[in-house]
Amino acid sequence: METISWHDFEKVEIRAGTILEAEDFPQARKPAYKVKVDFGPLGIKWTSAQITKHYTKEELPGRQVMCVINFPKKQIANFMSEFLLTGFADENGDIVLAAIEKPVPNGSKLV
Repeated sequence: METISWHDFEKVEIRAGTILEAEDFPQARKPAYKVKVDFGPLGIKWTSAQITKHYTKEELPGRQVMCVINFPKKQIANFMSEFLLTGFADENGDIVLAAIEKPVPNGSKLV
């Protein structure tokens, strides 16, 4: 594992947001949803997330999530992903979302 400096860590914009909606994304190579997240003063953004094993699209709205918002946009099939939704791989490699224990304002930065 490579060691990074505090300055390197400060460059990563990990922000809290609330999921507004999730849609099926049949054009993705691996099962995924298109996920719309409200980052408060930083705006509303979309991403593609391979979280279909542990979550239904109906249970995602209202959930607060941690996201990296300063990566460049990435095209996935016919869709432009604007941020990275964070999570951890379980024993099968399926993604479990990183959780926020108590509500915080949308757009809050991980410190």
